[in-house]
Amino acid sequence: MSSKLTTATARACANIALVKYWGKRDALLNLPATGSLSLTLAALSTQTTVTFDPALAADEVELDGRVAPAHRVERFLDLVRARAGIATRARVVTANDFPTASGLASSASGFAALAVAASRAAGLALDPRELSILARHGSGSAARSIFGGFARMHSGDRDEDAYAEPIASPLLDRVRMVIAIVGGGAPKARTSRDAMDHTAATSPLYRGWLELVPHDLEIAERALAAGDLVALGELAEANAFAMHASAFAARPAIIYWQPATLAVLEEVNRLRASGVAAWATIDAGPHVKVLTTAADAARVQAAVRLVDGVTAATISAAGAGAS
Repeated sequence: MSSKLTTATARACANIALVKYWGKRDALLNLPATGSLSLTLAALSTQTTVTFDPALAADEVELDGRVAPAHRVERFLDLVRARAGIATRARVVTANDFPTASGLASSASGFAALAVAASRAAGLALDPRELSILARHGSGSAARSIFGGFARMHSGDRDEDAYAEPIASPLLDRVRMVIAIVGGGAPKARTSRDAMDHTAATSPLYRGWLELVPHDLEIAERALAAGDLVALGELAEANAFAMHASAFAARPAIIYWQPATLAVLEEVNRLRASGVAAWATIDAGPHVKVLTTAADAARVQAAVRLVDGVTAATISAAGAGAS
């Protein structure tokens, strides 16, 4: 790389897994223990600018307007530098338009945007699969945020086999997700990475979770191909509860839910009983995401907004891939 500054900016959207990623098979390569399946959301996005600057003695990171620890980003940039054959340090400026590190998949959008911006700034021209593999090294779920709409993650046996790819579905245009923020979106006390490692190491239900996921992936993919939102919603809700059951059974237990989380789940059940399309999913945090249709989204949003402890509710359509 020359002595000149080289810079690139990228945008990526967070994704919400409908068949969850929970646990690693190889921590060094960040290989997931199972496959997963997700929906990328237009309402949750990250913008990241990477500038390789020969004047820098160390990598610098700014997150949401504040200086942030650089070690995780530095390790990721080292992968890019090694591939590009450079040693130049970088300045990374990144911002989320939604709460960071609270259970809304900010690491997915963050590392997907970083993969695109850093590789471009370093002079690399990576195809989508290569970008997905690179993003996975930063965050397992980031591999899926390289793509828009529905995406399927392959767990793979080797580094080059663990990547995501888009899945076409007639559901894409009419599906919506209502994102119910619980407790103001405050950062969570325990990271997803730490929680899944602890669950895998101590939960007597974890092996059952691993055996369940391939079966759930088959059902989800059939539902997507058939345009069957009911089957997809039922599967997504059941899969989320199974993931959290394994975490509840960890020793000591990992419980991200708050009273408002349970109250939103009760409201989702009530809506569904009244004929509204509504199925809940929850990641490593207290927030509830409700899978619904464009026709029912406003009704779902209005209902969950009234739940005590819900501080915001946003309707999102499917998001585009990282660019």
